[in-house]
Amino acid sequence: MQDSTDTSYNMPRLNEAAPDFNAITTHGNKTLADYKGKWLVLFSHPADFTPVCTTEFMAFAKRHDEFQAVNTELLGLSIDSHYSHLAWVRNIKEKFGIDIPFPIIADLDMKVARSYGMIHPGAADTSAVRATFIIDDKGILRAMVYYPMTNGRSIDEFVRLVTALQTSDREKVATPEGWQPGDKVIVPPPATAEAAEARMNEGYECTDWYFCKKTLS
Repeated sequence: MQDSTDTSYNMPRLNEAAPDFNAITTHGNKTLADYKGKWLVLFSHPADFTPVCTTEFMAFAKRHDEFQAVNTELLGLSIDSHYSHLAWVRNIKEKFGIDIPFPIIADLDMKVARSYGMIHPGAADTSAVRATFIIDDKGILRAMVYYPMTNGRSIDEFVRLVTALQTSDREKVATPEGWQPGDKVIVPPPATAEAAEARMNEGYECTDWYFCKKTLS
């Protein structure tokens, strides 16, 4: 039976305030408030100096400018020491020729990992699984994605998802499967019988009253 005092299983909830943190990182102390006004991709990895994690960090680093272009910062985390993070970053630079331009949280006490539900005892008792959290510019958790220990994430998807979320907010629309900038978006379905009756004559590309798309100008 799960102990009600065990915070390993705490899970943040979408569309609510992201859990606050105050943590030591490779770029100095960081808090959630430091990112107010910007979007944040917070992602955990099981351990430093591991091959799958190394590929992910290099991929995030290569896309860093793309995230910055859409007002988004990157922040890594693992349950390793500050000095381990520094050594790993230096190793990646030396062995792979890639600078890691974003901070990495040293979470030895697992406080941040537990508050974000990154610890899954079925996977590993002392490691954070591959979890990714997208937090908007108001500090609201908008998306979270979990991967197993054995398989790396696709960074393309997180670039796409941040852009899709920002587009939905700005344009008050939804985006279909696999949406990319420039693709048509989905118009929210009408909420009343009168609006449903009128929808087919509103100039959208409609398959039926509940399924209409448009091109963003």
